[in-house]
Amino acid sequence: MIVSPSLLSADFGYLAKELEMLDKSEAEYLHIDVMDGVFVPNISFAFPVMKCIDRLSDKILDVHLMIVEPHKYIDEVKKCGGDIMTVHYEACTHIHRTIQQIKDAGMKAGVALNPGTPVCLLSEIIADLDMVCIMSVNPGYSGQEFIENAVNKVREAKELIVKKGSKALIQVDGGINVETGKLVADAGADIVVAGSYVFSSPDPIEAVRLLHNL
Repeated sequence: MIVSPSLLSADFGYLAKELEMLDKSEAEYLHIDVMDGVFVPNISFAFPVMKCIDRLSDKILDVHLMIVEPHKYIDEVKKCGGDIMTVHYEACTHIHRTIQQIKDAGMKAGVALNPGTPVCLLSEIIADLDMVCIMSVNPGYSGQEFIENAVNKVREAKELIVKKGSKALIQVDGGINVETGKLVADAGADIVVAGSYVFSSPDPIEAVRLLHNL
């Protein structure tokens, strides 16, 4: 299992130390939630912070834009070191164009689905995606409880990927720990985003290892 620790749950006062710790862990990605206070009721991670993260870590930057009109910031995400850029289906009027623009910028493209958004809406674009992000909480805050229907949506996404011959990986974001991580792993998930579980653990490196071994 690929592990993408969510930096939203890190201690920002010691961010360099948190990144140093994660670089020693088995986490492959760093999950960066960019929020605008409009699409979701919270604000986080301006681009200068992302630049610092990129400078301090060699991990893959997994950038999740929970903002309106994300297409306007594709070039900026790339300049700040983004390797994967995920946008919300619900935030994009022209989702296919946005996916192509992300790829043209030299990044992998992901699309996230809110808990109330059905997987079938990805049918026409799934072959163009590198990643599908199933939100297992309502986006905007860390530390929320896992929504169990996300397991069914992972299965649906896996079926759609196979049917359409897509190479997209399935990421699950929200309320992930060892127990919920196993549920989504068994359903076909490839990547888990974990914030509170990792950073609130007495041994974050061990927490990452447990998720990695799911």
